[in-house]
Amino acid sequence: MTDRPNRIFLTAAGLILILCIFFGGCTFNFNLSSGAAPFKETVVSGEGENKVLLIPIEGTISSLDKKSFLGGTAPSFVETVRETLAKAERDSSIKAVWLRVNSPGGTVTASDLVYHELLRFKEKSRLKIYVSIMDLAASGAYYIAMAGDQILAHPTSLVGSVGVIALKVNMEGLLEKIGVDFEVVKSGDKKDFLSPWRPFTETEKKLFQETIDSFHERFVNIIAENRDGLEVADVREFADGRILTAEQAKEKNLIDGIAYLDEVQKMIETDLGGEIKVVSYYRPGRRKSNLYSNVPEKPALNIFNIQANFFPGDEGPQFMYLWLP
Repeated sequence: MTDRPNRIFLTAAGLILILCIFFGGCTFNFNLSSGAAPFKETVVSGEGENKVLLIPIEGTISSLDKKSFLGGTAPSFVETVRETLAKAERDSSIKAVWLRVNSPGGTVTASDLVYHELLRFKEKSRLKIYVSIMDLAASGAYYIAMAGDQILAHPTSLVGSVGVIALKVNMEGLLEKIGVDFEVVKSGDKKDFLSPWRPFTETEKKLFQETIDSFHERFVNIIAENRDGLEVADVREFADGRILTAEQAKEKNLIDGIAYLDEVQKMIETDLGGEIKVVSYYRPGRRKSNLYSNVPEKPALNIFNIQANFFPGDEGPQFMYLWLP
């Protein structure tokens, strides 16, 4: 009898491991601390006197704290970027910021907050922001890239997915099959219009679409404001959620050029008039040793984190600037 709990545990652990391997994206973080150690600086490339701060914009963009497998937490994406910029403001030897982007996007508000923080930093510091796109700069990640003075992509990068998405689960049919009825007492007929227990009415669907359209219009205007030569009408031609190759993005003026990281580094050195020292901030145990360190293998969402981002839970439904293939 004593072996049965062990067998159950091992079976469950094995199943989890298989799912993680199959879907890719299950992160085991055994740091149970709810706090975060202060940032430290490390040199990732170069030996020049002028420092350039490399900031990764990677993974799903969210303002929610990151939760580990065993229940610990880490600062959110937005909080981490804000902390990074605050530290950079105190270092007069930093002469530029370099964003390394590899992300499918994230929530509308988180994307806008990071964009706002970058603009605020740029206005206060008078420093240029360079953007290098790795595999992907989709939706909210491209929105954030609009804070850049120069946007460069790898030859194999994917760019765009300008649009907004929000998902609502409708479990009414499932509840009927298992004989469960969900009763609601509400102050108005639209108070629960995002409820997963019933479908939209036509009026509610129209109201929901109006919200989506409003966020979409803001995205289009942000691009038109920041990309020279693009008017709102030009942006609307490709702002239908499509993803573009680097060459296509360059043709449509979404990016300024195509270049590898070492080529971008030489470009920055030319702009600053000499060799640069690329630095990055890290927390103990997460050291970045070179320009390519800590690039996620799979920036897109998967079965393990789509629940937290889309389905109603503690944080509620989310409006997303997100590429969801």
